[in-house]
Amino acid sequence: MPPEPTVLAFDTSAAHCAAALLCAGKVHVRIDVMARGQAEHLMPMLEEVLAAHDLSWSDLAAIGVGTGPGNFTGIRISVAAARGLALGLGIPAVGVSNFEAAAYGVPRPVDVLIPAPRDQAYSQRLTGNGGETPMLLAPHDPRPDPAIPLQPAERMIAHIARIAAERFETVSARPAPLYVRAADAAPSRDAPPVILP
Repeated sequence: MPPEPTVLAFDTSAAHCAAALLCAGKVHVRIDVMARGQAEHLMPMLEEVLAAHDLSWSDLAAIGVGTGPGNFTGIRISVAAARGLALGLGIPAVGVSNFEAAAYGVPRPVDVLIPAPRDQAYSQRLTGNGGETPMLLAPHDPRPDPAIPLQPAERMIAHIARIAAERFETVSARPAPLYVRAADAAPSRDAPPVILP
């Protein structure tokens, strides 16, 4: 039986930097809670996680990354980092949605609910062949019952690492953000600056 791959997974789709290192069949998790600053914090944190286990970037077989749904900017931070690392290291990057991570190891079909802003929820039904199109449910919309809720961050990032380890040899597409709704950001109301000739 071939040895288990060494996989580094990370996620910044919520108010944290989460990392999981899967090596020798064990998952080592680190969660740094933070509302801002994930872009500056992520790479030094990942290097610390590797160093704590006497590993370097060249020891990795694959990268796993949480693709959302969640914080719009946070998702972009981790997906961009995963793509860059995969390209630079010459290894695959596997995108894993929060729906898949929450339902890891649960028999399908299953409904997954993830909290969203303004008392809304993201919902997706996962089947044996993948998943239906995720939806944004308003506070008055009926919720699937029973449904799996979002799991603690420690469990979610560990599941992302394990899913990436199972898929990295067959993945072909680069990870992409999973946006269920449009960003909350609005264009500036200020007039654009005048460009002088």
